[in-house]
Amino acid sequence: MLFNTPQFFLFLLVTIGLFYVSPKPLRRWILLAASYFFYMSWNWRFAPLLLSLTAIDYFAAIWMEGVESPGRRKLFLVLSLAANLGFLGFFKYYNFLAGMLAEVMGKDAHAFALMIVLPLGISFHTFQSISYVVDVYRGEQKAIRDPIDYALFIAFFPQLVAGPIVRAREFFADYYQWAPPVSEEKLRGVLWILLGLAKKMALADQFAQIADSYFMNLAAHPGAPAAWSGVGAFAMQIFFDFSGYTDMAIGMALLLGFHFPTNFRRPYLAFSITDFWHRWHISLSRWLRDYLYIPLGGNRYGSLMTYRNLMLTMLLGGLWHGASWNFVIWGGYHGALLGLERVFGRKHFQEQPHWLVYPFRAMFTFVLVCLGWVFFRAATFHDSVYVIQQMFSWHGKGILIPAWLGCVVAVSLVIALFEEKFEWIERLAHGPSWAYVAAAVTLLFMVELIGVTEKAVPFVYFQF
Repeated sequence: MLFNTPQFFLFLLVTIGLFYVSPKPLRRWILLAASYFFYMSWNWRFAPLLLSLTAIDYFAAIWMEGVESPGRRKLFLVLSLAANLGFLGFFKYYNFLAGMLAEVMGKDAHAFALMIVLPLGISFHTFQSISYVVDVYRGEQKAIRDPIDYALFIAFFPQLVAGPIVRAREFFADYYQWAPPVSEEKLRGVLWILLGLAKKMALADQFAQIADSYFMNLAAHPGAPAAWSGVGAFAMQIFFDFSGYTDMAIGMALLLGFHFPTNFRRPYLAFSITDFWHRWHISLSRWLRDYLYIPLGGNRYGSLMTYRNLMLTMLLGGLWHGASWNFVIWGGYHGALLGLERVFGRKHFQEQPHWLVYPFRAMFTFVLVCLGWVFFRAATFHDSVYVIQQMFSWHGKGILIPAWLGCVVAVSLVIALFEEKFEWIERLAHGPSWAYVAAAVTLLFMVELIGVTEKAVPFVYFQF
């Protein structure tokens, strides 16, 4: 079930209804059953895998907390990490590694390939599980003793597929303190869902038409105008697609009494790549910092080690997105830019520049980000190089964009650049009911006007 389908909204309404008519002790059972139903609606065969990983980490955390020997604690940590990363590595990277091995041996690229289906959301729930186990090992989190509570933390359907990646202490902060069915919090939840749906269907899916028409037929669109149109469209598509999903996840969590952290803060207004990663996919950036960059040594052992740690972190962050050299290059590209910014002065790239300089810094950063998106979107490395060459050529024609799409672009720019400044969801939730209704109707109208298609378009990050 995709979030942008009638079937999912029927499922959501039934889940919310059962949740609030049930006694409080039963509500977590309702949510867990709904989460596994949602997971199995994609492919029921992977439910035992999710359950097995949940059980392994549940017991590993309890055993770690119950022993004082550092060696035994580390053993349980290693066993948990091996299970999580082992399953992730097999399902996501086996064919990638097998293809490289076949090439080295001079065999056909598919000589050792297997027909492997990627389990839903495995990259996200694996990272969430690892964060919990490591926090318990560090003594920053108490082991969760109730298996139902822990299973719900891992499988909670609003963020199971594509995040945000939440810490256990964030997830359980308001556990059992559920607000009544009708409250300002629930109004905010509805508005978050509608905003996310509008971002996805009325904006992201429209930009996807331009991006797909370009990247799926590069030879038909030579030259800089077409290249910048296609790459710029993908930049807007992935932002509205992913932030739209996150908005919906935050809204659904609010409806069920949970508070998730924000995952985006106007990333295309970043004035440096360092600032961009403080604004983009914040839960992943935070995870990479706390569970990879800092354990590698962070910036504690001199400049060379800092640059090495940055590059390794971003390379692995790129690989986390997918088993492709293009994702590795995308991660390495951002790692190199982060390293260069440190070379030229960390303070210079972390402090907001003067307001006269800010627009130029933001535009330059956006161009750098777009160059990275080429590797993220293009099918092959060869295609990526071709697109970048075309972006800086001085011939060719632009992509013909329907006139109505100009309105989409205008609305998109306003939301992408100034969304956070409005704080309109909070204001509406505290304001008169007519304003809330008007906002809801407007968002639904946007979706109905240009976003409804015969076939729902999957979210970009569902593939990860």
